[in-house]
This record gives sequence, structure tokens and C-alpha cells, in this order.
Amino acid sequence: MSDTRRRVKVYTLNEDRQWDDRGTGHVSSSYVERLKGMSLLVRAESDGSLLLESKINPNTAYQKQQDTLIVWSEAENYDLALSFQEKAGCDEIWEKICQVQGKDPSVEVTQDLIESEEEHIEEMPETSPLIDLPTCELNKLEEIADLVTSVLSSPIRREKLALALENEGYIKKLLQLFQVCENLDNTEGLHHLYEIIRGILFLNKATLFEVMFSDECIMDVVGCLEYDPSLAQPKRHREFLTKTAKFKEVIPITDSELRQKIHQTYRVQYIQDIILPTPSVFEENFLSTLTSFIFFNKVEIVSMLQEDEKFLSEVFAQLTDEATDDDKRCELVNFFKEFCAFSQTLQPQNRDAFFKTLAKLGILPALEIVMGMDDLQVRSAATDIFSYLVEFSPSMVREFVMQEAQQSDDDILLINVVIEQMICDTDPELGGAVQLMGLLRTLIDPENMLATANKTEKSEFLNFFYNHCMHVLTAPLLANTSEDKCEKGTEYFQLLFPPSRPVVLDAVVGSTKSNAICPGALRFMRRIIGLKDEFYNRYITKGNLFEPVINALLDNGTRYNLLNSAVIELFEFIRVEDIKSLIAHIVENFYNALESIEYVQTFKGLKTKYEQEKDRQSQKLNSVPSILRSNRFRRDARALEEDEEMWFNEDEEEEGEAVVPPVEKSKQEDDFPDSYEKFMETKKAKESEDKENLPKRTSAGGFKFTFSHSASAANGANGANSKSVAAQTSPASSNGSSSKNTALSPAVPAPKGSLVGLVDYPDDEDDDEEEETSPRKRPRLGS
Repeated sequence: MSDTRRRVKVYTLNEDRQWDDRGTGHVSSSYVERLKGMSLLVRAESDGSLLLESKINPNTAYQKQQDTLIVWSEAENYDLALSFQEKAGCDEIWEKICQVQGKDPSVEVTQDLIESEEEHIEEMPETSPLIDLPTCELNKLEEIADLVTSVLSSPIRREKLALALENEGYIKKLLQLFQVCENLDNTEGLHHLYEIIRGILFLNKATLFEVMFSDECIMDVVGCLEYDPSLAQPKRHREFLTKTAKFKEVIPITDSELRQKIHQTYRVQYIQDIILPTPSVFEENFLSTLTSFIFFNKVEIVSMLQEDEKFLSEVFAQLTDEATDDDKRCELVNFFKEFCAFSQTLQPQNRDAFFKTLAKLGILPALEIVMGMDDLQVRSAATDIFSYLVEFSPSMVREFVMQEAQQSDDDILLINVVIEQMICDTDPELGGAVQLMGLLRTLIDPENMLATANKTEKSEFLNFFYNHCMHVLTAPLLANTSEDKCEKGTEYFQLLFPPSRPVVLDAVVGSTKSNAICPGALRFMRRIIGLKDEFYNRYITKGNLFEPVINALLDNGTRYNLLNSAVIELFEFIRVEDIKSLIAHIVENFYNALESIEYVQTFKGLKTKYEQEKDRQSQKLNSVPSILRSNRFRRDARALEEDEEMWFNEDEEEEGEAVVPPVEKSKQEDDFPDSYEKFMETKKAKESEDKENLPKRTSAGGFKFTFSHSASAANGANGANSKSVAAQTSPASSNGSSSKNTALSPAVPAPKGSLVGLVDYPDDEDDDEEEETSPRKRPRLGS
């Protein structure tokens, strides 16, 4: 049985009124036929043998002590005790005992004791005489060490020893002996003192720690712990603490109590982390009080510093002062980093007050300065501080950067500084960049944005972000895709995903018009489609972003590799999820090129889905009363398409209105770096050359094409009006019925602003369900 809750030690009281350890095992309660009643059974954890079998007698007085002990008498001179590893296990068995005796589990003694029994129980562990300590002399050190070591296995005796040490001032006497032994080079005595001091630490008593870790005693305690008998030579911990470790005061601390507390905390942490060996499984709870001692010290330090506003104000003043030298600024930033780390020990309400104090004093403007510095160590520490602030309150950071935008240029905004540091990370492993990506993603995550009656943080901040920050975020991506190096660029966006506007999708996929689409762009497009958001789907079809994907599949030929599998999986997802708008676009525009692929049934399945939807729409149309389908009430097809074009443009503007108002467009473009403007000019010139020389058929016999917005191939329109989709221009004219050309046609007309490649199904009553992002879309009754 491996349940640690029921792990116990069994003790019996011997003739000398001392408790003997009978073994460790697991306790259970069950009905024993031989004893005719519910009984307590303890089986040894080593071999499963029975250590204890005791019937729960309705008249026996059971006593619960110290939350983990149950004590009772089986006979006049036979007392038993179970010491539980965990309080929960003790409570569970205590409830069983009380249930048998019909008692409330809140009691500590199950029976009213008669006078003789009271006297008997008073002789039990809590009030029995204290342990007699040997006199504190050199020749008694071995005896003292044996005593301290022997009591560690018994919770009751540990309590007694701790009380004896506390009452007699024994620890200071032991440390005086340590100085004597060290002066006499008494190695044997020093080894005994190591065992004694280590054992006293494992007693886990806060009152003893107060004595041992006082300024008067702590260095001697460290000295005792240097003489580990298992080491050939003693360690030099005192030398490290006094000479190597230097206490740096970025601003002089005048409070002597605060200085003492900082020194004490550092030294005790050193004892726990460096000097003491890693405790075994049985000893893992021995140092819980030591951990608590350090914890509460840190709470006191943070509280005392937080209350000293003069000290913090001086730190901030020096941190933001241009005259402060780099070394000093590095120390100041490291101080704040450790200060914020200590704050994690505070209770939630106190931690809130702490960060609000820092915000009031100007931590964010200070971070804006130091995060832009060249010193890598300073930037790293500043990033850690920024992460504490973002974790505490993303809204506080958002509010600051939006207010800052009203007074500063975009280039020096805190959030743009973060983006630039992320992009320019020199670490080959991108450690800092990944940390900053996580922080940026938290800031732009709509799920943690507030929405109150007077304020909608989502619309305000996203509007700010796309006006002032998006051009900084997308510039390196566009620069990388211009040289067919999009894999590195898309790493940023895959970690920041999901985006909130399709400009990112167009930058990643739409600008990748080379023969070999980069895997990063394909993964990004797959995640976009995985959202099943009709807003993105319309953008994909309008921009013809499937073209480079299908070209890559056709160029790959019959090779069965990662690219082939990824593209097939993309189309299979669309088929399985039955994304109707994408199915219609793919079948109508690309099926001729894809129908020869027969080693998977994906594309035939897409065609089947498309035809089933078309039949369903036809049946719905036939069910409409004839008066609604008569010419008298039918609108001109061209007028219908013009209305649809107006609706699409209006719908797209409405969906993006809260994020990127059209009036800001020119400002955004003006803010792009010069390198990006040059890149766009080169891109347009290159596309103008490429569109005239694109091959129509691959060597493998498959189709490869540049999708055209012109209907010249299908309807005989003037080929001069045809423009490549890469240039994102509209044709001079279009035929209103062109959207109904056969699905096998390699190209269909697509007027600018209309739904490219979508079938105009009559009387589509399910549009509102399929396109929740377009609530104003009207049903179409004619075709």
C-alpha cells in the first residue's frame, strides 16, 4: 500500500517510560472476525508483516495529540501510539475510532477518564519528564551527538529535546565548545559538533532557529557545518560568506534592522541551499520550518522597503538619470529584479499594493529606458522585471502604453521597444526573444482584456496596437519573405498567433509566391484555417492564397515527403470540417489541376462535398414559391452583383472598424521603415516581370498557373484587362454571371471587393449560421 497519508510508526511504552519504535508501516481499519469487531491493522512497509492488530474497544480512551499522534492503553502496563506521517491520515483513522465509539471526531479524548487513567495519561509523551541533556563538555560531545541523532526518528522525543535545548541555553554553550575544538584542532570533536548542529536543525523548531541564526551565533553554526565527517577536508563556507560574497547597497540603507534582516536571510538561504545535504524522503519535512523562516524574512524585507518611499524614490531617480554610469545602472536594475522576486512571497492583497507602489513611482518609464540599452545583462534583468509586471496586471501595462502614445513617437513606445528587442535578439537559441514573445502575446490576448460599462479595453488597445505597433512587428517578416527566407520570420507570428487582422496572413502567405512555399507560411495558414472563421476564409479566397500552396504541391510531384503530407492534411481538414466557402473556392478554381491526384481521396471528397451542397441549394430554391422566382420579382444579375460587392466592402470595413480605422492607413504607411518601402518597390517590380513568364504546365503534366481576376479564359473577355492576383488589382469589367462557370475552369472572374470563387447559391437561409461574423448579410432569392 503506497498511500503516504496512512504511513505510520508504531510505538510502545517500555518499563522506563520511554517510547520504543516498533517499525514503520501502513495503517488500515477493518472488521476482524477473530476479534469480533473493527480493528486497527498496521502492516510493515518492508515485508508486509503484521506490526499491530488492535481491536477498537468501545470503552477504551483514545487520545489524539499534536495532530499526528493517537495514543491509547491496551492493558494496565501496555501503552501504544501511532505517529502518522501526515495529518490527513491521522484525522481519517481518528474518525473511524470515533465512529465505533459513537463520538464526535472534534474531541481529543474519546472517553471521560477516571482519576487513575488521568494520572496515567499525564505520564504520556506531552507531559512526561524532559530529556536529561549531558553536561556541555568536550568529553561528552560523542554522547550528545548520539542523543541528538537517536531522537530524530521519534516526533515525541524531538519535541522534548527541542524544549530542553531551549530552556537551558544549550546551543550557545555548544558553540563555545566549537571555538575551543577549532583552536585545539580537535578533529573528532568538530565531527561530533557537525552531527549535533545538523541534528538540531532537523528538529525543525523556529525558536531554536532564532537563536542559531542570530548575529552572535550564525557564523559559528556555519563553522560547525564545515566539518562534515564524510569529507577529507573541511569546506570554507565562512570564508566565502565573509570575503567572497559582497553586500552591495545601490542606495545606502540607513535602517539597521533592515540591513540585519537582509544579511540573515542571505546566510540562512546559503545554509539551506549550499551547506545542508539534500534531505532523504524520510527527512523531507524536517526543514519545512527553515523554509518558512526564510519566507517570512523575505516578506519583512519587501514590506520594510516598500514603506520607505524616500529610498525607492532615490532608486528610481538614479535609474532614469542619464548621468548614472552603466555599472551603477546595472546594479540598480538587478536590485529591482531581486526586489520583484521577493515580492512573490507576499499575500495577493499585499502583492497588489506592492506593484501599485512601483507603478506610482514610475517603474514602466524606467523600464522603457533600460530595455533599450546595449548592455545585455541590463536588458535581461529589465525583461524579467517586465515579466513580473505583465503577469501581475496586463491591463496596467496596456493603459500605460496607450497614454504614452499621446505624448511620444511610435519608435520609442515601450511596446515597440519590446518588439525590437524580440526581433534583434542575438542569442542563437532565441531565449530572450521567446520570453518577450510570451509577454507580447499576453498583452494582445483578447481573453484577458477588460470590458466594463464605460470602457472596452479590447477595441481600444487593439486599435492602438494596429495603428502604432503592427508596422514594427511585420517589417522583419516582410523583409525576410522578400528574399525567400520566410521561415525565420514566421517563427515570430506562430508564437504570437492568433492574429486579429488578415494583414498578417497576407504578409506570411500572400507574399510567398515562389515555387517552394516555406513550411512556416504553410503552418501559419493551417492555423488560420483551423480557426474556421469566415472572416479569414473570405480573405483567403479574395486574395487567392491557395495558389502558392497548390503550386508547391504540384511542383513536389510524386515525392512523398513532409511538404506533401502537410498540404494534403490542410485540404483534408477543410473536407472533414466541411468549410463550405473554401470547398467552393478550391473546387471551382483548382479542381482541374488536382483531379489527377488519386493516391488520396481528399480532392474527390472535396468535389463530392461541393456537389452535395449545390444539390441542396437547388432543392431549397425549388421549394420557394414560384412568385418569388418569377421575372417580375427578380433583380438584374448585374445589379445583384454590384449590391453584393458593396455589401462585402461595407462588411469588411465594419469588421475591421474597431481595430484599424481607414483614416489611419496613410499614417501607418508613413511610419514604415525606409527599408520596407524599398522592399515593396522591388516586390512590385519583380511581380510585374514574373506574371508574364509563369509556366502553364509542369513537367509532370500537372497544371501550374497564376490565378487571374479576369474572365478572359472562360468568357472570352479582353486579355489586356487581366491582372495577376499578386498585384492585388481589379479588372476593368466583369460579367455578372461569371461566378457560375463550370468548376473545372482554371480561372473565374472576381471583381474587387466581391467574393472570389464563392458560388452564389440562391435563397441561402443558412448564411447567418455559417458566417457569424457577417450578421447583416441578406438572403439571396435570385441567381
